[in-house]
Amino acid sequence: MTSIRLLLAGVAVGYALYAATSFLIFASGSAQGARSVLFWLLGSLGLARWDGPLAVVCIVILGTIAVLMIWGRRLDALAIGDETAHTLGISPERFRTVLLAVVALAIGVLVSAAGSIGFVGLVVPHMARRAVGGVHAHVVPVAALMGAILLVWADLAARLLLQPQEIPIGIVTSLVGAPFLLILIRRFQAESS
Repeated sequence: MTSIRLLLAGVAVGYALYAATSFLIFASGSAQGARSVLFWLLGSLGLARWDGPLAVVCIVILGTIAVLMIWGRRLDALAIGDETAHTLGISPERFRTVLLAVVALAIGVLVSAAGSIGFVGLVVPHMARRAVGGVHAHVVPVAALMGAILLVWADLAARLLLQPQEIPIGIVTSLVGAPFLLILIRRFQAESS
C-alpha cells in the first residue's frame, strides 16, 4: 500500500460518504436539523463543553500525544526508510498498522466532538518541522501546541467575521489551508524536476 494509493482510496471513500451524508441532509425535511448537521460537517467549537465528552476528548488526545512522543524514534526510523526500520528491529508494516489505528481513534474522537475541521493536520506539522526540525519526539508536542493556537485564532475569526453570526471554523481553516496546500504542491513539483 503506497501513500498515493492510500490517499486516493481516502479521497474516494470520502466523496462516497460525503454523497451519502448530503443525501441524508437533503432528504431530512428539517431545516434546523440540516443546518445543525451542516455546521457540524464544517466544524465548530461552539458546542464544546468541559463536562462528559470533552473530558474524554482531552484524555484521548493527551494519551495519543504521549504515545507518539514515546514512539518518536520509531517514527524517525520509519521516516528514513523501511530498510532502516528493519535494521533497528521495527516491523514497518505492523508499526504502520498500529500507528494508523491509534491515529484513527484520536481523529474519530476529535471529529465526534468538534466536527470536521480541515487542513489543521496538513498545515501544522509542516510548520512544526520548520520550527524544531525533523525529530518526531520534538515535532509532536510542538505540532499539538501550534494546532491548538491555530484553532483558537481560527475560532476567534469564525466568531468575529460575520458578527453576530458565527461561521463554521472549518471554513476559516480551509481558507488558510488551501493556499498552503497549493504552495506545498508547487514546492514538491519544483523539487522533483
